[in-house]
Amino acid sequence: MFLLSVAMIWAVAAITPGPNTLLIMRYALMASRRVTIVAAMGTITGTVCWGLAGWLGINVLFQAAPFAYLALKIVGGLYLVWLGLRIFWSFRKPAATEGLAAAPREISLKSAYRMGLATNLANPKSALFVASLFAATMPAGTPWIYGLAAIAVMVAVSTVYYTILIALITHRKVAAAYLKARRKIDLAVGMVFVGFGARLLLSQK
Repeated sequence: MFLLSVAMIWAVAAITPGPNTLLIMRYALMASRRVTIVAAMGTITGTVCWGLAGWLGINVLFQAAPFAYLALKIVGGLYLVWLGLRIFWSFRKPAATEGLAAAPREISLKSAYRMGLATNLANPKSALFVASLFAATMPAGTPWIYGLAAIAVMVAVSTVYYTILIALITHRKVAAAYLKARRKIDLAVGMVFVGFGARLLLSQK
């Protein structure tokens, strides 16, 4: 029952549209599937990091040292805004003629992994969410192995979600639709990144 609760809560969190999902979607549409999978692995690594942080009680650290949370929030917010502005800046480049046969954009696997990891870690509120998840599902005195099991469930749920997402987004018809409305979609993605970053910077919590 405990692991089922963790799986259900994390599944809802995973499918809720946010920077992680948008990043993977954009990679799936502009780069090779291999690059997209590596970016998803970076995001999942971030999930492991936040899971460990939540399990170890990072909310206690943030309460004891509020400046640590504030610093992470500022850095994370600025990073997300920067990602959005990078997309806007790409609009200044001349649009190339593209078709379904166009070669995927060259992105190194190392860069894709770092981007997936950094985007996940850019939001310290993820740590608070995970900490709340553990607080809600793991009563005091719960064996430590349950914490590791919960993190494993989080990783499994995230892996299934990104696998399905990548399979859907890389479908030929979806890719064709994207190519027709690429600039509008990229503009929307950039606005969302800037919006998430600004909200993080301006939030009082």
